[in-house]
Amino acid sequence: MSEQKSDHIELWNKVTLLTGVQHEVIVALANHSTRHFYPASQVIFEEDAPVAGLFAVEQGTVKICRFSKEGREYILQISQPGDTFNDVAAMDGGPNPATAIAMNDAVLWRISRNDLQLLAHQFPSLSWVMLESIARRTRYLVRTVQDLATRSVRCRLARLLIDQARAEGSSELPQLLTQEEMASRLGTVREVIGRALRSLASAGIIELDRHRVIILDQQRLEEESEV
Repeated sequence: MSEQKSDHIELWNKVTLLTGVQHEVIVALANHSTRHFYPASQVIFEEDAPVAGLFAVEQGTVKICRFSKEGREYILQISQPGDTFNDVAAMDGGPNPATAIAMNDAVLWRISRNDLQLLAHQFPSLSWVMLESIARRTRYLVRTVQDLATRSVRCRLARLLIDQARAEGSSELPQLLTQEEMASRLGTVREVIGRALRSLASAGIIELDRHRVIILDQQRLEEESEV
């Protein structure tokens, strides 16, 4: 096996969606996927366009978002190395449900819906992990809707910081999201996010500097996320 092909298979081995599937499924996905580079801020695909396929992130960060008629952005998901996105369209064949944009230089692997469908028929275990992925996304969206309807911005921001800390494995968080992007993620505006961050900092729960957010009191931040 060539070094390039081995690296290709190793990438798909790291995809969270595929944890536990047989090696032959990984090899099949590697054989049917193609590698693409997107510079920062480039649109990867747009919502309501024909299905673009299933994507896996090798390097970089991708935001999945929708826009209102007035042009206001709402971020649904931030995809990082090991994540997949556009699962829904890849499975049902409908148009892309959201827009994908590279937040920084990104390297992605893409598999078409047709190839994914063929592999799902060939490997039933792949169909099952895809269903589990959709179920997880549904749970996430249900929680998001509940948060928007019933919880304050400060509460939702605390939850976002906790989720980022878990993803980073550290209490010191590089500011992957600007305040504008945090607002888009939490369904509010930048000014409100700024006030909420300063409020958490004044309470001694977090510390702010130009390039990162430092969680000083994890327990109190978790309590804030449940208010």
